[in-house]
Amino acid sequence: MSAMTLSEIVRHAKATMDKAMENTRREFATIRTGKATTSLLDLVKVEAYGSEMPLNQVGSVAAPEARLLTVTPWDKSLMPTIEKAIRDSDLGLNPSSQGGIIRVPIPALTEERRRDLVKVMHKLAEEGRVGVRHARHEALAQLKKIAHVSEDEKKHAEKDVQKATDDHIRHIDEMVKVKEAEIMEV
Repeated sequence: MSAMTLSEIVRHAKATMDKAMENTRREFATIRTGKATTSLLDLVKVEAYGSEMPLNQVGSVAAPEARLLTVTPWDKSLMPTIEKAIRDSDLGLNPSSQGGIIRVPIPALTEERRRDLVKVMHKLAEEGRVGVRHARHEALAQLKKIAHVSEDEKKHAEKDVQKATDDHIRHIDEMVKVKEAEIMEV
């Protein structure tokens, strides 16, 4: 690979930080709060047509009520398999079939379960922060190796990388506040 310019290094670092933050956002979406959200079932895999498929590829998921998800399988013969996949996931859900639709009631969270979810969420947030800091570390190491540019230009690029790091970490911290409030909301 050819050497990158200062601005390419900064751009690459920001893109990597964006990925880390987006990953954290996606992980947060799968953490169950008291409310029904279709992304809750995103990680459920269904044994269908000889392979493991994401639930949203074998049926449509909807949240018609605050504490209810519904799954409408495109192939009705998969209903028992989809139900089993949801039941066997570690989400603590108990689906039931009703006329071509699988109803998935979302139980209220216990205080203890809420605290566990907050711990999981903080762990995921820390992984996101580590990803952001790793991108900063990589970028700063690359900036040090660059020749043929003034120290001022390097310093400016380092400042840009640090600002991006601070912004991304602040954003993850804000996501934590919002998600924690969501989880603890009774």
